[in-house]
Amino acid sequence: MSANKTPGTAAPVPPSRGKIAERLLPGGTEPDPRFTLANERTFLAWIRTSLALLAGGIAIEAFASELFVESLRKGLASVLLILGMLLSAGSAVRWLRVERSMRSKEPLPLPMIVPLLAGAGALAAAVIVVVIL
Repeated sequence: MSANKTPGTAAPVPPSRGKIAERLLPGGTEPDPRFTLANERTFLAWIRTSLALLAGGIAIEAFASELFVESLRKGLASVLLILGMLLSAGSAVRWLRVERSMRSKEPLPLPMIVPLLAGAGALAAAVIVVVIL
């Protein structure tokens, strides 16, 4: 018998995280806090990138009227704004998928938002290069 347990007592019940956490992160075991915090830092990095894209889209629409024709300016600003919104939503989904994988001790999912970000960023950069040259 263990020295920590008195005969006839149940094992301590871990504190509940709440109903929302139970729905989002069902089952599995609590991962090492360092991994959970690293996942959160990665999520925050994606959010910072999303905010930068949103700010870039707003800046192009607000301050670049003499650099681009109206249709191109609106199109480029729209691409950046939509990309920022998609990245923001995608980062939340990515955080949740990674957290669930860690809890169930499964391989980490591929980051599907990376090709989206790379492709749209390359497209926006190509448009700017074509306009400048």
